[in-house]
Amino acid sequence: MKKRDIYSLIVGLLGIVVGVLLAVTVQQARSGRKLRVSDGNWQKLDLILRTVSDEYVDTIDYKSVTETAIAEILASLDPHSIYMPPVELEASETELAGNFEGIGIQFNVPNDTAIVLEVIPGGPAEKVGVLQGDRLLKVDDAVIAGVKFPQDSMVRRMKGPSGTKVQVTVLRDGVVIPFDITRGKIPVHSVDAAFMIDDTTGYIRLSKFAKNTAREFLESSEKLLRSGMKYLIFDLRDNTGGYLDQALALSQFFLEKGRTIVYTEGLHSPREDYRAEKNGYMRNTRLAVLINEGSASSSEIFAGAMQDNDRGLIIGRRSFGKGLVQKPFVFSDGSGMRLTVARFHTPSGRCIQKPYSADYQYDIYRRYEKGEMFDADSIKVNKDEEFQTLKGRKVYGGGGIVPDVFVPVDTTKVTDVYMKLRSKATAMRFASYYFDSHKSELGSIDSFDRLLSYLDGASLDKAFLQFAAVRDGIRPASEEEWRQTVPYLMTQVRALVGRYSKLGDQAYYHLILDYDTVIEEALKPHSID
Repeated sequence: MKKRDIYSLIVGLLGIVVGVLLAVTVQQARSGRKLRVSDGNWQKLDLILRTVSDEYVDTIDYKSVTETAIAEILASLDPHSIYMPPVELEASETELAGNFEGIGIQFNVPNDTAIVLEVIPGGPAEKVGVLQGDRLLKVDDAVIAGVKFPQDSMVRRMKGPSGTKVQVTVLRDGVVIPFDITRGKIPVHSVDAAFMIDDTTGYIRLSKFAKNTAREFLESSEKLLRSGMKYLIFDLRDNTGGYLDQALALSQFFLEKGRTIVYTEGLHSPREDYRAEKNGYMRNTRLAVLINEGSASSSEIFAGAMQDNDRGLIIGRRSFGKGLVQKPFVFSDGSGMRLTVARFHTPSGRCIQKPYSADYQYDIYRRYEKGEMFDADSIKVNKDEEFQTLKGRKVYGGGGIVPDVFVPVDTTKVTDVYMKLRSKATAMRFASYYFDSHKSELGSIDSFDRLLSYLDGASLDKAFLQFAAVRDGIRPASEEEWRQTVPYLMTQVRALVGRYSKLGDQAYYHLILDYDTVIEEALKPHSID
């Protein structure tokens, strides 16, 4: 029997523990006597492991089999209970708690090819055009795809001191693209941008709920309040969550003392209510919270608390639907696990965890297929789980936070040439190319007004068209197609070039809002009825 067959046998048998029905009779090779088991606890699992250890024909790689078995057991419990080998645990903790040096991506290796899960905003990889979903083929001259390249070795090759260079080659939509990346310090900031949109409207974008989120938000919001902010647009789109205590702290900023933020409850975790401990300093500031299908966990705790307390308007699309609380456990070998120990409930009583399904990981794609991203009437809500906000508005449980104001995905601006350019990351690569020849000019810009003036006189559209034609062989099919593409595409190009100024992400997010339909909706007059 080959080693991979051993793994399949062990993992298959372990599945019994979590409800997969398999044959229950195990016979000893010599005597044929049945091994006695009962239905209680982990007896059968223990018996299987001891029998394999005592009877198997070859030497067993205990470490490898154990790692595989643990991962399979946790995966069978729920979609968010996970086991993390040392390298994954370290990367996960670093993302939320500190700074590191490298190229600024997160990836996993589901089979034998690494897939980019996240490109850290403002990091070196993001600036040159690496995108979520890219398949990593090579790091410098080392082939890392299709050869079972160790994941920790991949990480070591991509990390390195700031200022050093590395070439990362990716596969995207069948196209091989090499990226020359200069490593840098990867800031683990939560607030990507904070600025005034107009005289009374402030904007804050939060990417995650990390260790210092509350402090960063406090500093940013106080600066905006001093600038005259009366209305805050708080952008939690694609914020996948993080630390619970930071979601609680941010919620308290906006609520009156005693208001419920969230409560948690599980089989072995008695109900625990979390309430605002004092009057929040922003309790009288008008608030809109932007969410979408990528807003999860702590983002949903915050959005749910604001919605159920009728504290702010929720705008966008239905959130991800993660209503589970994970408790971390760290082992002495540097590995760890995050085990689901409770469910969280919004103040009205909603549990917004979406159902576990066979295609759970593809739920977002299913939403597109069913039209939910384009039509509010296509959003499925569980009418059996109806709750009420403080003012008596109806809200529903069973699958994410449904916004008060729905904004569909805008596909009207996407042309054929735009999709071709996007598939090759032409806009991002152009911004990097442009910066290389205009470093002194861009590097001296430290105000948004100066940046706007510079970009308006830079003739970026002509330079971009030439770059796209020469580097990628892409040209618009007609003047009309280019005319339709320019407003949407060149807004992105201007934002990407602007990011290379001293303003960084502040410039990027400020410029990109020009064609943001969710922001447009948030700027319209609305009230909470």
